[in-house]
Amino acid sequence: MKYKLLKAQKEFIEVPHDYSLDVSVYQGGFGSGKTFAGSLLGILLCLKYPKIKGLVGAQTFPLVRDTTLATYFEHLENMGFKENIDFSYSKTEQKLMFKNGSSIIFRHFDEPNKLKSLNLGFAQIEEMSDVPEATFKMILGRLRQHKQKSWNNFCYRLFGHTNPESRRGWIYKTFVQFKKPNYRIIIAPTTENIYLPKGYCDELKKIYDKKYYQSNVLGIWSDYDKSFVVKDFGEDNIRDIAYNKSLPLHLSCDFNVDPMSWILAHKTQDKAFFFDELVIEGTTTAKSIDEFCRRYPDHQSEIIINGDASGDNRSCTSEYTNYMIMKKQLAQHGYKNVQIQIRPYNPPIKNRIIAFNAKIRNACGEATIFISPKCEKLIYNLNNLKYKEGTSLLDLPSHYQIKNDSNLKFLGHIFDASSYLIEFYWPLG
Repeated sequence: MKYKLLKAQKEFIEVPHDYSLDVSVYQGGFGSGKTFAGSLLGILLCLKYPKIKGLVGAQTFPLVRDTTLATYFEHLENMGFKENIDFSYSKTEQKLMFKNGSSIIFRHFDEPNKLKSLNLGFAQIEEMSDVPEATFKMILGRLRQHKQKSWNNFCYRLFGHTNPESRRGWIYKTFVQFKKPNYRIIIAPTTENIYLPKGYCDELKKIYDKKYYQSNVLGIWSDYDKSFVVKDFGEDNIRDIAYNKSLPLHLSCDFNVDPMSWILAHKTQDKAFFFDELVIEGTTTAKSIDEFCRRYPDHQSEIIINGDASGDNRSCTSEYTNYMIMKKQLAQHGYKNVQIQIRPYNPPIKNRIIAFNAKIRNACGEATIFISPKCEKLIYNLNNLKYKEGTSLLDLPSHYQIKNDSNLKFLGHIFDASSYLIEFYWPLG
């Protein structure tokens, strides 16, 4: 059977460059042919390159088994391939094998360490936005199969498919914001799939609200998820911000050993400008002050320390509070005008969240918090920090989740540091 491919599918399957590695993601809405294109590409690579080894995976195995593997079998049937003649499938090994020696294993990524011994020629990721960035990077490192002499013009391939992320997370960062020349994102609107029933997308447009339709039909980014802690964070909140040594410098702190999270800001009467962050793993207050002094040795105006009120309590291991350690050490480095402005106790977190949302965009819809691109962890938080479904509790990662994706350890802390400052100067009620 000869396939007539959609424009986006052709773009996805073909490699438009001469690099030895192609990394691509097919991003589309419901019914845009994502799994169809990925499964077809996997088969084509196995047929073209004898003895190539491929991996097909998703975060959970039922998705691989019920969606992706089923689509592989549909393709093979449509191509006229016969099981146990042209190919075979081992249920115990979860492995598809072709008569030319090529093979594909089907796995889930809940336990990524079990994939570390693989040597692959290509890898396919189903529902890529559900997969942690750390797993994506780990799989990239598995593309190291020894090339066969017959593999002319061979290019290692890592390809995935997904609906758009509800916020601009690691896929947007990797494939748009900091895209390498051999990284590609193919946007595939469902509206361009000519094989869908007539009126299919028109019916969806009646059912879905505008943002949900943009994301899940047109395949473009749209902040439709209502569970995000910060509701209206957008591109206009991000801008290059110049540090000024002659202006007061606000240093707002969340004291946590791993990671310690401090945010640096200037402010006016009605605006906050976050120009840098100190997010350091496995450290102490004293070492963090050393890093601050290394970055800003010549600050001339006052330094105003804000942050977590519990940092003003003595610990069982020190006669000094965190704030007194900071003030003492800053004085030793030659900073003379250091003030501490904190509340006597921390306000409820809901107060900080309300205050932060009121400043990220005011009642007129104008941005009044501005964040430098240097504040990567704060931006990561604003793009990813959510409530637990159906509650007003923050959905913070478990130890097990952090073990599988180390980026998750950065959720919460730098937002706390930032929201302490915002709520202190612009409290609501």
